[in-house]
Amino acid sequence: MALPPSMLQTICFLYAALLLLSSSSADPIRQQYVVYMGSSSSSANGGEFAPESAYLQMLSSVTESDDGGEMGLVRRYQHAFRGFSAMLTEDQASALSGQEGVISVFPDPILKLHTTRSWDFLESMSGLSNLMSSSNSSSSSTSGHHIYGVPSPRRDVNVIIGVIDTGIWPESPSFNDEGIGEIPSRWKGICMEGSDFRKSNCNRKLIGARYYGTERTYNDNKTHSSKPKGSPRDTVGHGTHTASIAAGSPVANASYYGLARGTAKGGAPSARIAVYKACSEDGCSGSTLLKAIDDAIADGVDFISISIGMSSTFQADFLEDPIAIGAFHAQEKGVTVVCSAGNEGPQLNTVVNSAPWIFTAAASNIDRDFQSTLVLGDGRTFKVRCKYLLLLNLMFNAMEIMLRALFLLLWEFSSNCYPGSLDRNKVAGKIVVCVASDFSISRRIRKMVVEDARGRGMILVNPEDTGVPFDSGTFPFIEVGGRYGTSILKYMNKTKNPKGTILAAVDVPGYRPAPSVAYFSSRGPGPLTENILKILAAFPPKNVTGTVPAGEKPSWYALKSGTSMACPHVTGAAAFVKSVHPKWSPSMIKSALMTTGNLCCYTLIIVMINLSKLEPIF
Repeated sequence: MALPPSMLQTICFLYAALLLLSSSSADPIRQQYVVYMGSSSSSANGGEFAPESAYLQMLSSVTESDDGGEMGLVRRYQHAFRGFSAMLTEDQASALSGQEGVISVFPDPILKLHTTRSWDFLESMSGLSNLMSSSNSSSSSTSGHHIYGVPSPRRDVNVIIGVIDTGIWPESPSFNDEGIGEIPSRWKGICMEGSDFRKSNCNRKLIGARYYGTERTYNDNKTHSSKPKGSPRDTVGHGTHTASIAAGSPVANASYYGLARGTAKGGAPSARIAVYKACSEDGCSGSTLLKAIDDAIADGVDFISISIGMSSTFQADFLEDPIAIGAFHAQEKGVTVVCSAGNEGPQLNTVVNSAPWIFTAAASNIDRDFQSTLVLGDGRTFKVRCKYLLLLNLMFNAMEIMLRALFLLLWEFSSNCYPGSLDRNKVAGKIVVCVASDFSISRRIRKMVVEDARGRGMILVNPEDTGVPFDSGTFPFIEVGGRYGTSILKYMNKTKNPKGTILAAVDVPGYRPAPSVAYFSSRGPGPLTENILKILAAFPPKNVTGTVPAGEKPSWYALKSGTSMACPHVTGAAAFVKSVHPKWSPSMIKSALMTTGNLCCYTLIIVMINLSKLEPIF
């Protein structure tokens, strides 16, 4: 008797599943693991063996390959701490974790990037502006005190900031070395050449550049390469932006298409910069971050700035957290590590990089905002704050085009501006109104959907004031709250031929309240350290002007927000303190910034640098 078709299908499925399981068991899946073995000075036999040979011996003890474990070794750590990363099966990783000298073995995690006026604002809040102008105008003084009681930065002190990020765009004017002395003799780093990066791209400001491509990678062809591939050049913009905030050289008359005009400078404009390109737009592997931290310590940096972190949902124990491990050993060597807190606020227990030895930075705002105006056809105007604004297309100071209320004409799928929901024939050439009733679709995705459908602009009606910062761009876009949205939609419903004009953005000085904690900034306490205060400081990264690669936008500068931008503000402030007190330890610098902060006059307490209180203690 013939079997029914349904039973035959079931048998075939089970047979295929058995084949898959048998093949999986025959060829276990390998993935990259990090093997952490503690301080470089804690070697079991005094550090007399060559680290790589020891690691290969360990690998060969758990593998059956004929190469002595060499094929599986990816990276090794040998300067500030010991360990390596390797391609291993789960069983091999488990076997390694039980070996003598191994502290932890964990899968290589992928971490994410935490994406002018700010320094003027910090200086005005603290009385630092007079000190900065005095130190910049004085070319001969290397000691003495300012009228506020703060010693001038010593010009014989060369502070070096290591930025671990997406690389750097060296041609930016923020990295010119005019007026900067020779590279410190203690510097041991290098300027790596790449496919589009030459040693000549480094100078007395940008003194070092490394990148991490393929150090020694295992693949299915059983081959490996020990020569890194790529370049230190930044094609994302994130690393260039953070480096310029921390230590960018002063650049007069900088702006983003006329907005935020002023002198762009870093917190420590005389400091040197060394970049370690460990990340791409998609994120950063933990093993690469560890390698970059190890190299930065050996190169001789004073500070490491890391605007990167894990998701708060998947935070690991400190012994399995690459940043926590690297920062711990950096602190041992006298290197201050500053990290971003994350952008998962306002929920509690979302702060990342919460290890006690890390200087964790949250996000706040400054006293400058931007504003755009929507003018309806009946003459009514709606002023919109910049946190809802993507800057307008340069071709238009004002746009007068048809408004289209999709929620009135189509079903909910289109009113939310889901991908693929818009009819290009109806949308092309119009400002599209989207109603944010489904918050699983981000504002950026909706904007891309409208732009792809050839819309000329977008108005997003969002009943929730989330305070999410804008992303710089040239597509005309504003976001309005529920009250404004209701008025706009009523006008469109009652008008046969509704029209609207989006005016160009303008600066709004003297914005209040400022400073205040940004809505998106992650909150403490840290889930792993609930009895330890985190955040340690809040600095202004909302709508910050900084350098970006020339190819990213037709401007050297962009406005970006996120704790990624708060982190280099703290780094720059700490580097400035180091220039005043070169013998201070990381703990002393951290304490000075925290204990001299201002308790602001608004409902939120913000830690702001106040160098006027940093009297010498030696």
